[in-house]
Amino acid sequence: MPPLIRLARDSDIENLASLIALYWEFENISGFDRARITTLLADFLTRSQLGHCWVAEEGDDLIGYLLAVYLFSLEHGGMMAEIDEFFVVPEKRLLKIGTVLLGAAMAAMGQRGIRHIQLQLGTQNSHGQRFYEHHGFGPLSEYTLLYKSLRLG
Repeated sequence: MPPLIRLARDSDIENLASLIALYWEFENISGFDRARITTLLADFLTRSQLGHCWVAEEGDDLIGYLLAVYLFSLEHGGMMAEIDEFFVVPEKRLLKIGTVLLGAAMAAMGQRGIRHIQLQLGTQNSHGQRFYEHHGFGPLSEYTLLYKSLRLG
């Protein structure tokens, strides 16, 4: 039976935080703070104008999530989304859970009028690159991603 794909809700926050911890470990992202993550998720889930988080649920277990944030772009003709985090537990990846989750999220975003979707991918993540290319994503070779962290307080 395929997993249920649905929007995350408040009751998912603790299980979702556990998946996020696994994702951060997988991607070698430092600084995971469960209390901070659960607070941020609780705020995010109540503000749908910021974006959405979809989860893949199998029985009572969350086995994946995709969190996308929304922003306005003149260049892209309106609303666009950035996939901020996308993770499926390793033991479920060969079952195409990521394909189902990505497809459901893209369809929902398209219905909301999202005109462009982008994401960041680690340069060493060749499996991820093949996955995204298979689903129609490609690099913007004429652009370089630049960023600066603003420290509050």
